[in-house]
Amino acid sequence: MAATPQRPVEPRGPILRGPKSLDPERGRRPVVPAKPIPSQHKVAGRFVTAVLLVLAAVTGSLAGLTLVYSSDLPQINDLENYRPSTTTDLYDRNGRLFGSFALERRIVVGYDGFAPVLREAVISIEDKNFESHWGINVFRVAGAAWHDIRSHGRAQGASTLTMQLARNLFLSDERTATRKIQEAYLAIQIERAFTKEQIFTLYGNQIYLGSGMYGFEAASEFYFSKHAKDLNLTEAALLAGLPKGPVAFSPILNPERALRRRNLVLSEMESDGVITHVQAEEARNAPLGLHITQPAGSVAPWFQEEVRRELDKRFGSEEVHEAGLRIDTTLDLDLQETANRAVADGLAAYERRRGWKGNLENVLASGGTLDGYKHPDWAVATGPGDYVHALATRVLPLEIHARVGSQEILILPPDWQWTGTRYADVLVKPGDIIYVHLLPAMEGIARRATLEQDSGAQGALMAMDNTSGDVLAMVGGRDYETSVFNRATQAQRQVGSSFKPYVYTAAIEDGVKPTDIVVDAPVSFGSYHPHNYENDFKGAMTVANAFAESRNIPALKLAARVGIRKVIDVAHKFGVTSDIPPYLPVALGAVEITLQEQMTSYSVFPNDGVRVSPRLIRKVSNADGITLWEDRPTVSQVLDQQTARTMMTLLKGVTEHGTGAAAAQLKHPLGGKTGTTSDFTDAWFLGFSPSVTCGVWVGYDSRESLGNKETGAVAALPIWITFMKAAIMGKDDEQFPGDEDTTPMDRAAAPMPATRPARLIPAASHAPHGQ
Repeated sequence: MAATPQRPVEPRGPILRGPKSLDPERGRRPVVPAKPIPSQHKVAGRFVTAVLLVLAAVTGSLAGLTLVYSSDLPQINDLENYRPSTTTDLYDRNGRLFGSFALERRIVVGYDGFAPVLREAVISIEDKNFESHWGINVFRVAGAAWHDIRSHGRAQGASTLTMQLARNLFLSDERTATRKIQEAYLAIQIERAFTKEQIFTLYGNQIYLGSGMYGFEAASEFYFSKHAKDLNLTEAALLAGLPKGPVAFSPILNPERALRRRNLVLSEMESDGVITHVQAEEARNAPLGLHITQPAGSVAPWFQEEVRRELDKRFGSEEVHEAGLRIDTTLDLDLQETANRAVADGLAAYERRRGWKGNLENVLASGGTLDGYKHPDWAVATGPGDYVHALATRVLPLEIHARVGSQEILILPPDWQWTGTRYADVLVKPGDIIYVHLLPAMEGIARRATLEQDSGAQGALMAMDNTSGDVLAMVGGRDYETSVFNRATQAQRQVGSSFKPYVYTAAIEDGVKPTDIVVDAPVSFGSYHPHNYENDFKGAMTVANAFAESRNIPALKLAARVGIRKVIDVAHKFGVTSDIPPYLPVALGAVEITLQEQMTSYSVFPNDGVRVSPRLIRKVSNADGITLWEDRPTVSQVLDQQTARTMMTLLKGVTEHGTGAAAAQLKHPLGGKTGTTSDFTDAWFLGFSPSVTCGVWVGYDSRESLGNKETGAVAALPIWITFMKAAIMGKDDEQFPGDEDTTPMDRAAAPMPATRPARLIPAASHAPHGQ
């Protein structure tokens, strides 16, 4: 039987020959099998991979953004050593605080320096989740971001306390999304590095609260005259509302808005359960309760400004105003207060001698109002004894009502009796700016004051310690609030006869003796025909007496003898820096010099010829007490000892029996010289005790005449006597060098040895001016 052919076995599963192809043998289209279904594990894996890729992209983007926005940000670790800008304090030579420098008025306190109610008020209004968040409030930031997108970049709030701190410490006030991102980044870093107490303490000392006050302590002392730890509920709520808008909600500038803002803070505190409804309602009905502390005027404003200038040159303005330095100065606070009073009283006495001139500025005449007027004097606190400008508000025949700031004052007939006018309405009218001297307050009646006059006359005083050069007191004018120009250090004025010590020093170095005779008689030097102040001549007199009585002709003869160039050289050797022309009238003081240079020159005589440069600062220390700089006295020998002591003989004669004899009332070793210029435009007195040298100048900035007979002895010497009475107190035993073996009676007698006949100094009647 034949074998039956077998059909080939087809493989299982189709063989794909191409899309839509026919089986050649069967002549039919092959069946395409269904795609296999992946397992659930594979699907989940792919999903996870996609999510990870997205997260990686987001993380990378965030990392990139963080790198971009944080690349120029400060290191948070710097905060560990951070000191906020604080005031540089000035202390007098006895360690008493009398002034400060600051760009930001701030008083730093610790966490416990903020009353608990203040902390609660701040958190309720500024950052309710402060205790729980990690630097940012995500929901508030998201809402702010959405607002930013809709408002095309105008950044919305949502800052936490920590973000506000970051902004105030490190960033600008620019309101952009970029700054907000940087702010958030820094806030997170701050939260990681510091506790909540530390963060609040930094915030509470840094935040600006208006009126130049930074931090809650400074603001509390300014607005309420109390420490931040002692604030009550209403006061705490008011301060807590200020960071939002220190100007907009200022209780001084906008009291109604400040009241509404304060009440909003109270409502938030009630809503948070911090206070009860009764407490909130009672506080909402309370007034603002301000008790503003006016900044006290500096007792030594001109001195303080001179110190600031010197420090700025040495350390730079930023260091001086922000680093919290301690400046130990040379000032004697007690003597400075005496100097202030002496100058003010001396100018008042001068004004009364001159008589009432009127010519008062009137606020109403210039279009102002009585209620709206503010005088520069009122920027600082005033008290009994102060001379200050006031606004006359109501004038009756026998009463003048006026105000100094918000303080009402009353002036009665005895207070203007010196004017010689009986009725007030003849002197003053409503709206006039008057000058008054505040009297001590009396219980139950209005503050009294005497009517004074401010014609524009100015005065200056400067005093220094002879041994160290320490400047003990400085007054640069009548009123710092109206004129900061320092007439003690900046004003160059003709010095009159106070220049004569340079002439006599040159003559003594040339061999002239105090006992030599000089003839006080008419003389001519070419076309120059000088005369004495009294327009008389006393004939032959000793050099000592000629100096004591400040005779002009003898001084000119001595200058002509030694040569005026020699006199000028002596003045420059003493430290005078003025450019002095070589003309003979210079011997009578026809040259302009500052009070500071004159005072320093005169200190050479009681120092046995040694010049000690004046200094204002003794030591500068940083906030840690480390000494940064000490100023040592600068000393130079100007005269030999014998010349200095001979000049002391002449200078003592002035205060014992000469033009400065009024100083003898002090019954103390003294010396000095008066100075009066032509037409009485400048009045001087410069003098010294063994330990202190003081100079006084009186005059007008406009160089108008002080008036007939207003000499240095009349206008300046009384001021000097008042100051020196305090300066020599407790120094009864001090003596000048060389006087140790003499008695006061011996010193009062003119030194005229009988064994030496007096020499006659010949006239030099034809000496050229430039000799």
